[in-house]
This record gives sequence, structure tokens and C-alpha cells, in this order.
Amino acid sequence: MRSQDDLQRYEELAKKWLSNTITPAEKEEFSAWYNANQGAPLDIPSSFVESDEAHRQRILYNINQAIKIDVGKKNKVAYIRWLSIAAACILILGIPCAYFHIRNKKAKQSALTFQKKQIKNDVAPGGNKAMLTLSDGSSVVLNDAKKGVITKQGKALLNKSDDNKLVYEAAASANADQRAVYNTITTPKGGQFQVVLSDGSKVWLNAASSITFPTAFTKNERRVNITGEVYFEVAKNKNLPFRVVSGKQTVEVVGTHFNVNAYADESAIRTTLAEGSVKVLADNRTVVLKPDQQAKVSNATSGEIDVKAVDVDDILAWKNGNFVFENAEIPFIMRQAARWYDVNVKYEGNVSERRFSGSISRSVNLSELLKMLKYSGVNFRIADQTIIVGP
Repeated sequence: MRSQDDLQRYEELAKKWLSNTITPAEKEEFSAWYNANQGAPLDIPSSFVESDEAHRQRILYNINQAIKIDVGKKNKVAYIRWLSIAAACILILGIPCAYFHIRNKKAKQSALTFQKKQIKNDVAPGGNKAMLTLSDGSSVVLNDAKKGVITKQGKALLNKSDDNKLVYEAAASANADQRAVYNTITTPKGGQFQVVLSDGSKVWLNAASSITFPTAFTKNERRVNITGEVYFEVAKNKNLPFRVVSGKQTVEVVGTHFNVNAYADESAIRTTLAEGSVKVLADNRTVVLKPDQQAKVSNATSGEIDVKAVDVDDILAWKNGNFVFENAEIPFIMRQAARWYDVNVKYEGNVSERRFSGSISRSVNLSELLKMLKYSGVNFRIADQTIIVGP
């Protein structure tokens, strides 16, 4: 078990790496600490080598999460989180404890081939994948579409940007008398995608989610329908309220940042406010949320809207490329894993009372997530695109 002094030391080393002040000797110290507790050689998923800046942001996020832990209360949880930080740092630093330092495309391919031999039945993480359904019912696979203008819908041009977002650019002549033309964007299991609507509102779709919307807002409101989990940064327009419909719930805003989790296999629709103010309407009841509050509307017919304070950073971890679990039940974690890795889940025995706290990047292979979750005292294995969970 690591002491609080140990954890503070490795926090200091991680911060030195982020500020580019870490020395070669300190890199070796960090490496030795990691390998002293690593049960298997370090794996190198392909998604870890996309860009240094992306890694820096992930590591900074994990550091902030680790600092929040009360070490005296849960040393094991803090230790798990520091393993996540160490793994990410080692991948970027190229510390010799890894089998190889990825320098070019050829080396990267060799590393991935080697990794697949090491872990049988492993599953790669999800990525940017989505299907666009046009107003005439035809479809476009967005991850395969070339950058630039894809098509025209109504009074809007559909443009795939250099950073792989779909951007709707409404013509200046669009007006309230024109008939709305609707599109739908759907992410599969193992997919996520970002779209910029014609009013400038930014939308992030999590795995197994969808949004249906007019290509250009022409009425006296901006209304969209969603399923699954979607994060919004709504462009401000006092004269044109923005409404998000998910099942029996409607969220009404003028301009704000919020997340809606409305998966059909969850027990409730959860709306979390990050910035501004939103009104949640369901079953003839209405609540107004403040930042850092979450409204829960049961999928049953209770008619109640429960409001509680939450850690918004944890709720939005998926959007920022991370899994974050705070005293989460194993079935809840498995539902997230099933969506992101596009796998099924099978239970052998009762694990419903087990809970887990920790965080890890969504860029890791499934085996890395399951390795971390074993600290909950539950066993996992992968077979035929299925996670088998047992006590």
C-alpha cells in the first residue's frame, strides 16, 4: 500500500512532466514506481499515439481527479487513479519499461500486432463514428465521408470540418416562413460524434445516441429530439428558445451548457447543468436547475423530478475522453463499457452490490478497463465480444 507521502511525490513528478521540467533521473523514478506494481508488460493502444497535446490534457484531468481523493479514507482508490496517470505519462515519455517507443508508423503497427498476441479476445475502444440520415431517407456514413461540403439540405450546407465535426451552415435567406427540413445523426455502440447546428450550438453525442433536428431553425423555437446521451453548448438567442426533447422530458434553455443522459436501459433521464440555467419539464412538473445540479426524471410513472448537487466534471468525463466512476455499481459500469466497446455483458453470479471508484481514459483497450475494475473484487474475462462478469 502506498503512503500519502508516496502519492504526493508522484503527483509532484507528474506535474513536472506537464511543465516539461522533469529530469531523466525523475523519469526513471516514476518508471520504477509504476513497474513495481504492474502485473503485466505495458500495452500500447493505437489511440494513445494520436497527439501529445491530447495526452497532456488527459493526464491533467486524471491528476485533478486524483487530488480530489481523500487518501486517508481510500488509499486503494487513490492508488488506482495514480496507475492511470502513470500509464499515460509512461506512454508519452517513452520510458524504457514499455516494450517499445513508438517513433513512426511502422513501429506503431508492429507494436499493435504484438499487443494483439499478448491479450486474447481484447477489444479496441470506440471512436468517431456516426450515420447521417437525410430528409429523403438516404444515409451517409460520416466517418467515411471526405472533408468539405457533403451535401445541401434545405437552406443549409453540410460541411465536414478538418477536425471531423459536421457543421451546418444556414443560408442568410432562411426565414420563419420556410418549411423545416430534418436530419438525424446516430452514433452506434462504440461511436461518438460532434455536430455544430445551424445556429452555432455545439452538440456531442456519446455512444448509442441520436439527435433529430431541423437543418436550419426557421420557426419561433429551436427544438431537437435526442436518445442516449448528448452534451449541448447552446448558442444564446433570447428570442429563440432552445428545447431538447427526450422521452417524456423537455429541457428548455436560451443559451447554456448541459448534459442529458436518456438511455432507455437506465432507470431515469438525468439532466446535468454545467453553465447558465435550464428548465426541466416532465409530467406537468417543472424545475429550474443551477450550475452543478442534476435533475432526475424516473423512466417509471412516478411524476417526480429529483434534484441534487453533482460533480459536473465527473458527469462530463465521457465528453473529455475519460471514464470516471464514483461509488458506482458494477452493472452501471458494465452498461457504459458495453456501449463504448460495442460488446455484450453476461453475469455469472450476483455482483450487484459491488461498487467501484476510479478513473481511466476511454482510449484504452477493454482489457485495461477490466484490469482496473478488478480492484472492486469482481472478476472479468472477454469471450466472443462478451464481457463475462463473476464474483
